[in-house]
Amino acid sequence: MKHAIQLFSVLVLLLLSACVRPDVEDIGEINTNSVEQLDIPEGFDYSTYRAVSIVINDPNYANYDVYGYTSQPYLVGVETFENQEGNIETETVYRNDILNKLLFSGTTKNGVLRQTINIPTFYEAVYIRRNENRNYTASIVPISNDEVIYTYHSNRTEIVNDYLYCVNGSGELFQVDPLDGSLTYLSDMPMGSWTCAIDQENRMLYSIGRSNPYPLMKYSIDDNSWEIVANLGVGGPRLDYNPNDGLLYFSKNSTLYTFDPSNGNNLNTWPINGLHNTSGGDLAFAENGTLFLCTFSGLYRLELSENNQYNSTRISADNLPFQPTSMTFDSNQELWLANNASSSDLIIMDTETGGWQYMYGVNAGNNTDFGRTINDLTTFRVYSEDPDQMDTDGDGVLDRDDAFPEEADKAFEMFTPSKYGTGTITFEDLWPSNGDYDFNDMALNYQAIVILNSDNLVVQVDFICRVKSNDAGYTNGIGLEIKGLACDQIASVEGAVYTEDYINLNPNGTEANQNNTVVILTDNADNLLNQNTISIILNNPITTEILGEAPFNPFIIANKVRANEIHLPYQSNTILGTNIVEVTGENNDPNGHYISKNGYPWALSIIHDFKVPKESIKIYDAYNYFHEWALSGGHTYKDWYKDNPGYRNGNLLKN
Repeated sequence: MKHAIQLFSVLVLLLLSACVRPDVEDIGEINTNSVEQLDIPEGFDYSTYRAVSIVINDPNYANYDVYGYTSQPYLVGVETFENQEGNIETETVYRNDILNKLLFSGTTKNGVLRQTINIPTFYEAVYIRRNENRNYTASIVPISNDEVIYTYHSNRTEIVNDYLYCVNGSGELFQVDPLDGSLTYLSDMPMGSWTCAIDQENRMLYSIGRSNPYPLMKYSIDDNSWEIVANLGVGGPRLDYNPNDGLLYFSKNSTLYTFDPSNGNNLNTWPINGLHNTSGGDLAFAENGTLFLCTFSGLYRLELSENNQYNSTRISADNLPFQPTSMTFDSNQELWLANNASSSDLIIMDTETGGWQYMYGVNAGNNTDFGRTINDLTTFRVYSEDPDQMDTDGDGVLDRDDAFPEEADKAFEMFTPSKYGTGTITFEDLWPSNGDYDFNDMALNYQAIVILNSDNLVVQVDFICRVKSNDAGYTNGIGLEIKGLACDQIASVEGAVYTEDYINLNPNGTEANQNNTVVILTDNADNLLNQNTISIILNNPITTEILGEAPFNPFIIANKVRANEIHLPYQSNTILGTNIVEVTGENNDPNGHYISKNGYPWALSIIHDFKVPKESIKIYDAYNYFHEWALSGGHTYKDWYKDNPGYRNGNLLKN
């Protein structure tokens, strides 16, 4: 608890009752323990995000997923596994952080898809992924003047399009377009892998995890989802699917296995004779059923002998200058290989002579660099004459692209911060007196989901939230103002929780006597200690530009005094609030900007799952680059709140 009273009698009362605080009007200057003066640039609002307008131009029907993009990988952890040489290794595993940062999905309407979103300030680009009936393409588009403009162009005319599906030990599933070498991320895998194989008819991809217990993993290309079929108990580098018998063929060292893809049962085992090097490589069935195998010593053709053993014939007669990790046949029966490198090359090899050439990658000399290992390849064919056109609710958005395929008034979702992330709004509640700047008096974790119709217009906003820290002695309410929306534009507010009887509501659930839409999530933060969803349903659809960007204008109501609103820096109070109050002692916010005289705010909105400091631990002691970020006006250490090496002092943070 933060004790800050000059009157001796009140101080004694506080010592006798640790959970009681005086009214705001009676608060004097607290002991701030020599809080450092912070000379921030004038007007700096401590924002960790910015509004960006996204405009996508595309005359064709296609689904778009837009992700926040950063080239910096994130730490997954330390993993022990068997490498492709059969040796046990332990390494630190990193993955790209793109597919965890889905901002919104949608399709173009009259050739245009336009949205306004909030994204972290450290993002300098977005990752735009296009899906036209499983024909994926992607582009990294820089943000310029808080705007992204993307126009799709294509000259594809093929009836069938091949895509090289790739996996690696970092757990990335991605595709490469063999026409131009462009790479598109598809999914994060449950576990890193050396193997992948596709059942084309059922549009399933199979992969075996690289670590014990070596799970057989199945990926639905239609649903973009993974499941574990079984734990095989054996791992290795080579896998393919045989459409002639519906089985997975798997090889490790000098042994070939077959597995039932439905349950992972091992059905048969054969020895392989004549391999010069048994490490690495892959399996691939040609269209005529011939089985090819590659290892680090090159390409082989396998033939089953009369004594039920596979004999290998080496095709690449000379030692190759690269080590093959994977191979696959495309629709033209050209054999593609990838090599063992931190940034793999893609190579085409002739199955008769073993002749080869680099097609893409560093060694191809055509300015292509994948920047990652390709540990296995397989081919997925998309047939343009057989698109899936099911639209159950008749809203013009195909079921495969519709987040609400059975509700005609809903189609897409837009997320803040992202589909798999949460943000945190955290407060000091002694405004306008100085606090102790531990920002744990009230911290609200949230995810805002804006629901859009088939015209990409807003019909509903879901605010999923939970109070993760409530160390205040006050009883504080939590609200938000949507400045672009009048109260009568709201049909209903559902899910808010009230127990203290000081909030007056309109019949539609918005707060009464306000000009803009104000939603009080709760009148007591204790009511939201468990996750709750507050839904704001509109009477008529509006654009995201009119709605504004989540989390809008959030605030707390201090100590059940309705006028005592505490807002983010430079945000305005609502009609029922005031930004100027009388206090005993010094008012440290005489201008009503919610910035103290010593340069600190009373509230922060962090577009991340923020770990608040422990009681009485100042934010700049817990986060090493908070001061540098603030003093720069937000230009340096834009991601100061993340768990990067050296950024945090974990022992000073609450769990």
